[in-house]
Amino acid sequence: MGMVFGKISVETAKHEVVQSSEDYEIRKYTPCVVAEVAYDPSKFGGDRDGGFMVLANYIGAVGNPQNTKPEKIAMTAPVITTQKASEKIAMTAPVITTQRTPETVDTHQEKTTATSMVMQFVLPTSKYTSVEQAPKPTDERVVIREEGERKYAVVKFSGLTTDQLVEEKVKKLKESLERDGCKIITRENEEPFLLARYNPPWTLPMFRTNEIMIPVE
Repeated sequence: MGMVFGKISVETAKHEVVQSSEDYEIRKYTPCVVAEVAYDPSKFGGDRDGGFMVLANYIGAVGNPQNTKPEKIAMTAPVITTQKASEKIAMTAPVITTQRTPETVDTHQEKTTATSMVMQFVLPTSKYTSVEQAPKPTDERVVIREEGERKYAVVKFSGLTTDQLVEEKVKKLKESLERDGCKIITRENEEPFLLARYNPPWTLPMFRTNEIMIPVE
């Protein structure tokens, strides 16, 4: 019943709070190993969390672990998601058309890649400190990589992580950082924030712990 009311009983990402204000806090996270998957939500029926089961299967949260040992890996919190921005493909010449019976295909148009999501599980730092120590995934979609020390501005909130609420929290946090002269780190074709969620879907919304994390210098 504890998880229904928001109790977090798993290992959480290790960090140190280096600055705190009424609006946010700046955290320095220790190096870690993450398992991540990039995916197109449209291939999961529009589910923006479509990558969750891919990672859950890798660690063995459901059924046998899909890794080469095979070895069950303890679940940690939070589950982190970020969105890759849509990327336009430049127009080239010549324009090529081809005839197919009974239809004609015309490539005279600018294409845009599908927006993709990236979801991460942080592997327990008490056990895995390098890629070599982590079990190798049998699903090629799962990537294991190391993340070094990094700093994030973080704001915490409860409730459902609707697009509207997330957008509001990101906007307010950005404004607070700009006001205080904090420099945001941006990466090409990536949204400049992470969404961190600490609770399973059956936790009552009012008891959920969510965070917006924006990388800062």
